[in-house]
Amino acid sequence: MSEVSKEIKVIVFRLQNEEYGVPIDYIGSIERMLEITRIPNTPKFIKGVINLRGIVTPVIDLRERFGMETSEYSSRSRMIIVQIDDKEVGMIVDEANDVVDLREDAIETPPEVIGSVDTDYVRGVAKLDDRLLILLNLDRVLSNEEVSQLSAVEK
Repeated sequence: MSEVSKEIKVIVFRLQNEEYGVPIDYIGSIERMLEITRIPNTPKFIKGVINLRGIVTPVIDLRERFGMETSEYSSRSRMIIVQIDDKEVGMIVDEANDVVDLREDAIETPPEVIGSVDTDYVRGVAKLDDRLLILLNLDRVLSNEEVSQLSAVEK
């Protein structure tokens, strides 16, 4: 008998012209852009906080986090609310447009250079028909120090 490869569900979102994925297990919700309250003395990619159903949630801009060119938010921009180290964080993306099932064996280790994203943030790359999907390692997108800063922002 052949071993069946495990599948994971992944939320697909776009930054510039590249598609990224995050396992659905990390996702709390996907929201339209909400009003963000800026917090002084935080890194530029930390946009501030939002009041999400009575919970103060810090928000980061993934374009800025990855050193990409910034752009104005549009009607397609979304906040993906994720859980990182028992902390809820909103990530601003250009659009969130898909949920896909990926076989674990379709995920390859990331090459040395991936577009404009530091490979430390990348878990792997998956081929989806004629598309390439960059899977993020959310535990590395924010360092422990930055997660601590976000905790301070909430208080």
